[in-house]
Amino acid sequence: MKRIRRSNEFEISLNISDEDFIRPPRDMQRNAVVNRAIKEFSADLVALDRQTKKFVAGETVSDFNDRTQATLTDQEIMEDWQIPVMETMAKVVCEKGGDILELGFGRGVASDMIQAYDVNTHIIMECNDVVIERYKDWKLRYPDKDIQMVKGLWQDTIDSVGIFDGIFFHTYPLNEEEYMKYVNESITFAAHFFSSASEHLKPGGAFSYFSNEVDSLSREHQRELFKHFSSFQIQKVNLQLPNDIKDTWWAETIVVVKAIK
Repeated sequence: MKRIRRSNEFEISLNISDEDFIRPPRDMQRNAVVNRAIKEFSADLVALDRQTKKFVAGETVSDFNDRTQATLTDQEIMEDWQIPVMETMAKVVCEKGGDILELGFGRGVASDMIQAYDVNTHIIMECNDVVIERYKDWKLRYPDKDIQMVKGLWQDTIDSVGIFDGIFFHTYPLNEEEYMKYVNESITFAAHFFSSASEHLKPGGAFSYFSNEVDSLSREHQRELFKHFSSFQIQKVNLQLPNDIKDTWWAETIVVVKAIK
């Protein structure tokens, strides 16, 4: 089977060499799903053309040294342009109150946002010793709140905690291996946490994370969510990006996901 789709800007050519690949009962069905896939890919290319015209240049990210115990500046931990994203994510996971799990303390910006809501408990997971020292100073501002720190990588500590009404995930690759596996080869960095997030959410609980999606969710992303969650909602957040952004994000918008157990 061979299909070609042309426009003034590009040409897509698909050659299916295995006759058993995408083989429903009828040829008409096969043609329909293959044609739809090519049409969707074509629409994605048109959307990417529109989006990338508005990208900021940014700076090349080339430092893949292990960051597990690195001493980082505030902007290396989280640049200020992410604050609207954090605000939206905090609202998503805290709108019903209850028990909240936050992965990655960082600068404490999101932790402040979570504490602005009427939550019962707030557990924070963090592996960096320098950041944990910062947390200790931050915690003094909330002497009457039930806030706990769980020290270590979430992969090592997640089974030591219970279940939650909301889970806020905003960590980053700690080394080159994680970057290549969970950023370059994955639809979103948080995907390798989806299973654990689902296991530690109460029924109806909400999970949010940095989506790596500009204005919608790809079908691959949606399928991955539906493996672990009953439903999801999305909203688009406008961003004010510096032209020299030191991150692998360059678009003027990002999608915030609310995945529901």
